[in-house]
Amino acid sequence: MKQVPKWKFAVMVWIAIFPSITFLQILIGKQLLELPIPLRSLILTVILVPLMVFVLLPILRKFLGSWLNK
Repeated sequence: MKQVPKWKFAVMVWIAIFPSITFLQILIGKQLLELPIPLRSLILTVILVPLMVFVLLPILRKFLGSWLNK
């Protein structure tokens, strides 16, 4: 199996992470404002990392598979 070019993988990650972070900020951003930055980051990454690894990236990999492997 051919390795995906790093720049294409980076684009795929950006396509997943940008809307996810934006949505989380809209959804829980106000509740997080009073927390220290390290705690805010911890909460966001505890939500986003599993979402990325187990949901969004596999879906995008299927959807963008032919482009990724060109």
